[in-house]
Amino acid sequence: MKKMENGMEKKMTVRWKKSAIGRPEGQKKIIKALGFRRLNQTLTFPDRPEIRGMINHVSHLVEVID
Repeated sequence: MKKMENGMEKKMTVRWKKSAIGRPEGQKKIIKALGFRRLNQTLTFPDRPEIRGMINHVSHLVEVID
């Protein structure tokens, strides 16, 4: 787990850029599990391997900002 100097966990910001319509059901479930509700929504997540793996599976649908 990556930690910043002040002891807080590092964060990453992700934006949902492309629709999941016509994509496999697993990718739709990952978008929903991440908490996205609408296109162009931006969410902040802790920088952990589990979250990075989910984002990697839908990397063609989302954009990592930080």
